[in-house]
Amino acid sequence: MVCFLYSLKPMESWQDSLVKSITSLEELAEHYPVQTEPLRPVVQRYAMRITLYYFGLIREPGDPIWRQCVPDVRELREDNLSADPLNEEKLSPAPGLIHRYPDRVVLLVSPSCATLCRFCMRKRQVGCGLSDRANSVEAGLEYVEKTPQIRDVILSGGDPLLLPDEALENILSRLHRVPHVEMVRINTRAPVTLPERITPRLCRLLKRYHPLYVNTHFNHPSEVTSESEEACVRLANAGIPMGNQTVLLKDVNDHPETMKRLMQKLLMIRVRPYYLHQMDLVRGTSHFRTPVEQGRKIVAGLRGHTSGMAIPHYVIDLPGGKGKVAVLPEDVKRRGQTLFLSNYLGEIIEYRDIND
Repeated sequence: MVCFLYSLKPMESWQDSLVKSITSLEELAEHYPVQTEPLRPVVQRYAMRITLYYFGLIREPGDPIWRQCVPDVRELREDNLSADPLNEEKLSPAPGLIHRYPDRVVLLVSPSCATLCRFCMRKRQVGCGLSDRANSVEAGLEYVEKTPQIRDVILSGGDPLLLPDEALENILSRLHRVPHVEMVRINTRAPVTLPERITPRLCRLLKRYHPLYVNTHFNHPSEVTSESEEACVRLANAGIPMGNQTVLLKDVNDHPETMKRLMQKLLMIRVRPYYLHQMDLVRGTSHFRTPVEQGRKIVAGLRGHTSGMAIPHYVIDLPGGKGKVAVLPEDVKRRGQTLFLSNYLGEIIEYRDIND
């Protein structure tokens, strides 16, 4: 049985930072003039937490950092979108595990993140403080152990790096002993929102479980700071290959020059651009959506204007759990606002776009 209880040891500095995070509208109003009452129903449905480090990156209300972390009344707008558009709950043969593709699974090991992103694909879950996460991780590990076609395990959540080192090592050591598991990936936003979490001790721990990969989640050039650079360099120096998954967000990074600078800065801190995600069709996030054509223009604007290493795969994660499809500037079939995309099984899936 994997144990996820915090020990009685003194808190590490990153844990102390979490405790000091902004979690209420009253705390927010101490720093910026905001009308708290219209936002109260928002935070009652979708919790708020912003680390002081990430909050310090805000330059003014409404800027790209603000939009990613501060609640917005538009989150409660009736948008006819799904709370679970990727059908994760039906693709879960064991609690806390998603098995969408034949040879890989996602193991949800943490219910929370250092900063709760307002565009989160798991708004329905993350930050809700699920109490049975330990048992669900145990069930997921048992599923991996008895399913030999699984060769790739992705740790996600929430953020896996919000687990204490001991709990994280329990999971990694358990997976390391499974003969058919060839690699482990960790999806984390900690280098962006809580860089002090990337301690020398954590890096020594991770180094013991190669082949291990880390995917970060930088969305804007201003998130690449000296602190986040130090975090990423520590991971890279531990021999951990690093990629980045960016989400295309309206009024955050939906401009070719912004995206180009982000990708260039990532390479400077030894993080390889991996995916540029079209916004998932998640309830409460419609105000972040951009037309697919805008994403195609951004990718076209990168080609030839920067290194090929700086160009991510622009992908749509298809509704219904049908998988990711790469979108190239020239290969989308369209009828009005409906795109017709072919997934890895050869199925043609309809995707409803929006107007510019």
